Amino acid sequence: MTRPWLDSYADGVPTDVAIPDEPLTAALARSAAAFPERVAVDFLGRTTTYAQLADQVDRAAHALHGLGVRHGDRVALVLPNCTAHVVAFLATLRLGAVVVEHNPTYSATELRLQLADSGASVALVWEKAVAAVLEARAGTDLREVVVVDLTADLPATKRWALRAPVRSARTARAAMSADAPRDLPRWHALVASSDPLSADHPHPQADDLALVQFTGGTTGTPKGAALRHRNLVANTVQGQAWTDARPGTETVYAALPFFHAFGLTLCLLYGVRIAATIVPFPRFDTDLVLAAQRRRPCTFLPAVPPILDRLASAADERGADLGSIRYAFSGGMALPRETAERWEHATGGLVIEGYGMTETAPVALGNPLSPARRPGALGLPFPGTDIRVVDPADPTRDVPHGEQGELLVHGPQVFAGYWGRPDETAEQLLPGGWLRTGDVVRVDDDGFVVLVDRIKEVIVTGGFKVYPSQVEDHLRAMPGVRDVAVVGVPADGDLGEKVVAAVVLDDRASDGATPVDLSAVRAWCAQRLASYAVPRGLVVVPELPRSILGKVLRRVVRDEVLAVSA
Repeated sequence: MTRPWLDSYADGVPTDVAIPDEPLTAALARSAAAFPERVAVDFLGRTTTYAQLADQVDRAAHALHGLGVRHGDRVALVLPNCTAHVVAFLATLRLGAVVVEHNPTYSATELRLQLADSGASVALVWEKAVAAVLEARAGTDLREVVVVDLTADLPATKRWALRAPVRSARTARAAMSADAPRDLPRWHALVASSDPLSADHPHPQADDLALVQFTGGTTGTPKGAALRHRNLVANTVQGQAWTDARPGTETVYAALPFFHAFGLTLCLLYGVRIAATIVPFPRFDTDLVLAAQRRRPCTFLPAVPPILDRLASAADERGADLGSIRYAFSGGMALPRETAERWEHATGGLVIEGYGMTETAPVALGNPLSPARRPGALGLPFPGTDIRVVDPADPTRDVPHGEQGELLVHGPQVFAGYWGRPDETAEQLLPGGWLRTGDVVRVDDDGFVVLVDRIKEVIVTGGFKVYPSQVEDHLRAMPGVRDVAVVGVPADGDLGEKVVAAVVLDDRASDGATPVDLSAVRAWCAQRLASYAVPRGLVVVPELPRSILGKVLRRVVRDEVLAVSA
């Protein structure tokens, strides 16, 4: 197999990496031994050194053991980013148990489906999510709910400020905490009163399961991606090689949630491996990030394009200094060239785009940290990662170089399968460990992979295939259009589907100065697109539904378009 992408690697990046035969917890032990007094976590100003973190993890592991957690058991984490999340994650792994990550803002219905699916027996739950978890536990294996008080991770001065009898304090307190039943155990009290776990307690093995992370995968149906220690260790090693990180010197901002694969690996796990100072945010907030930047400047920022755009705008408006950020790694959605240029102007550093899935732990491709980076391209396969581009209807057949096809990924970071779903695992993991991504791509001569669209979202109209992303890219340049999502809906006659554009108008169109109607949209698209790809319907919406990372949810857009049509 030829690998044209190797010639586009940045200087010093190896073509392959050796994956150590060790669990994730080995990285914490090394970092604590090499940098015991270095700050490991800075949560809104309260710091924890690597020596302290290792001690807290040992005590937390002993506390979980006292709750009956054993090797292979699943422990649900229903938490925002905070120090307790870092401790609980690593403590669960220390016992050889399996972490199951959950969005703490989910409803009881959403949590019930996931808890039942994973079979988690113990859940560590943010106070504000306790009511939903208690409602969701019926019919699941959940036997122990432990309450986590987010404010207990704050500096003492901020905890005292939250008790002040003023409206601002009450508002802040309500955003971080809530009443929970008094008969439930409290996480911080359990850890504080626990002895460290015995050093003789067996450690997990590299091939043990470490994480069940729920994802829509390639079908949109939530299911748990099962990741072994080896998969996650591999991705942190690949990330370290790609970024040429300096151990013991970096500061990683965790503005992405740990309950998402992107934030978990690139912020928490990568951070611990390189002995970085991890600065977690319970939610993304421009003011919180800029305050942290003044207190403890960031050097590496994993983010999604909306975060980069908002921070660059805020820095420009307020004169904030972002010059310490050498690298930003953007994922989750396409990185607009304008956003990349604004970010690099604001920081003087580089922003690169990457690609991955929960099933790849999560990063499979990345742009090089060099002038060769290409905003808008997914990037190059990570060291030790191979790709193929195949016929979606016959994934055993590779398409000719340069043609569009489904991306397959092979590498040490590819997951073990879907939890409890052997049939779906067999559909996605082909013989030899090749993962079907469900994404249509092409590979250019220099090895860069460019996304065309999702297979499930390709529109078939009159026998022709329409790739929504291509229509959207053209429509975003139309005067009066701020944002757009293109979907296919059932059509009359034998067309199959018709192309419909859901657009968000900008201020110019909203005041009537720039009319945006179906005829104008069709005329604009006809300049660059084939006639079958020109929208036949138009719906104006106030905003587009997005995932927690900001990715447009085309399935939801389609449902809304159908509702409007009805």
